[in-house]
Amino acid sequence: MGACAPGTGAALGPGAVPSPAQPASAAREPARPEPDLTVLVFPCSPCTRPRPPRTMKVKVISILEDNYMYLVIEESTKEAVAVDAAVPKRLLEIIRKEGVALKAILTTHHHWDHARGNEELAKLYPDLRVYGADERIGALTNKVAHNEVLKFGDINVRCLFTPCHTSGHTCYFMWEDNSPDAPALFSGDTLFVGGCGRFFEGTAEQMYKNLMDVLAALPKETKVFCGHEYAVRNLKFASKVEPENENVKKKLAWAKLRDDEDLPTVPSTLQEEFQYNPFLRVSEEAVQKFTGKTDPVDVLRALRTEKDNFKKPKERLNPQAMLAFEWGLFSPFLEKK
Repeated sequence: MGACAPGTGAALGPGAVPSPAQPASAAREPARPEPDLTVLVFPCSPCTRPRPPRTMKVKVISILEDNYMYLVIEESTKEAVAVDAAVPKRLLEIIRKEGVALKAILTTHHHWDHARGNEELAKLYPDLRVYGADERIGALTNKVAHNEVLKFGDINVRCLFTPCHTSGHTCYFMWEDNSPDAPALFSGDTLFVGGCGRFFEGTAEQMYKNLMDVLAALPKETKVFCGHEYAVRNLKFASKVEPENENVKKKLAWAKLRDDEDLPTVPSTLQEEFQYNPFLRVSEEAVQKFTGKTDPVDVLRALRTEKDNFKKPKERLNPQAMLAFEWGLFSPFLEKK
């Protein structure tokens, strides 16, 4: 996955998170103004031996206030799959720039900030397939089942049913044939850098199974591409849970630097997450001491309650206003006369 290119293989911060290539130009919502840093290509580790030609590239696209959508490109065919295509206008810009054909959308769950663009894109691409596990997902054409495998050229996708944040939430585990690169997990709002999703339509028992049975069974080198940029906030909470955890301290310092430069903290890896993410460390003595619980599910439930009340974020623009800014609907009113 990704590409080796001069100057792009160096590691940054704990866990050797790779450096992005030069990003393309993009507009962002006024809540987080930034220079041309919206679209980033994440390369593989430095090339040290002959290897097969790459076939898969992941583009990280920052949208709305803190969401990520992704475009996965099969380089050999120039066909692409989008993950959580919430802002069609932005996605179409990237598709045109890359010169690729959009073949499918993988939607992790039905919430507007992950699925809002499905209907518009389905109208533009009559043969587009929209995959997901929840009938509430707009323009859904293919309802997937747990462990179902989809194939797009050399790219394989295993659908992992992870209900809790929503009752139909699904993560997508992706790998390419005959490639030494690490696989990828598109975890939506189930697993974040340093955190996990809220239990809107599920239970602690479900989230424990999602994290500790379903996702923990994946290869430890799996790259995690989550649905939101919550790393700094999550790691601040993690430092409260485990103040002596050096991995938390290092990752938080690194994440703050990324945040200062308006750069994403994705991808992490599963191996990294088990070192600093308290929701994956429910059997650790320090985490149990913080919650006052010993049963792992009870620990997870207590952590989620504590996190829900931890430094609540400042009031945000309502969803409709954020989309209006993305689509440029306010531009005529903001232009100087």
